[in-house]
Amino acid sequence: MSNKVYADAKAAIAGVKDGMTLLVGGFGLCGIPENCITALRDSGAKNLTCVSNNAGVDDFGLGLLLQTRQIKKMLSSYVGENAIFEKQFMSGELDLEFCPQGTLSERLRAGGAGIPGFYTPTGVGTKIAEGKEVKVFDGREYILELAITGDFAFVKAWKGDKFGNLIFRKTARNFNPMIATAGKITVAEVEELVETGTLDPDQIHTPGVYVQRIFQGKDYQKRIEQRTVSKG
Repeated sequence: MSNKVYADAKAAIAGVKDGMTLLVGGFGLCGIPENCITALRDSGAKNLTCVSNNAGVDDFGLGLLLQTRQIKKMLSSYVGENAIFEKQFMSGELDLEFCPQGTLSERLRAGGAGIPGFYTPTGVGTKIAEGKEVKVFDGREYILELAITGDFAFVKAWKGDKFGNLIFRKTARNFNPMIATAGKITVAEVEELVETGTLDPDQIHTPGVYVQRIFQGKDYQKRIEQRTVSKG
């Protein structure tokens, strides 16, 4: 069995080059691969296409790569918390492809499953449907959406073993499992790295067969994007 364990994020992202398509896990600021994103910033790789649920905030998450203008195009479902993103998009520096959230998740899942595309009613009659094939099934219109794959996929899990089996916690499970399957090379950073065979097989969310590289991360900030509290 090949050794999938890497010393740190810098070693694990080796091979990322200018112009690549990167799939980045997480939902909002929850479950994002913080260490990998920092290492990508420090690598200087540019003209990147990033596929992610969101674009982070100005000084965290993918916002770090926007600060350094390393991202050429974003494919996302929500970008409303990032002023840098807005400025670069409005000035024409940054390309954007919006994708409904459920459709984005399914496009990634399809990519990981080897399915080239699928039909969905979501977006019919809107700008989302422009230029896409439309078919009618049982009297209802559906648009063709193509699968998404990437050169690299970066995910963050709560626990993982040395074979790459992963367990996510709660909201972090929204996009990370789909993204983990859709990269040519999938890099997983985990809060706790354990010996193979330690994890309960019935609790594993992503099987290690999908993961090529894994390392134990550090210094997680775990920010809250929008803090809401009730009156005491």
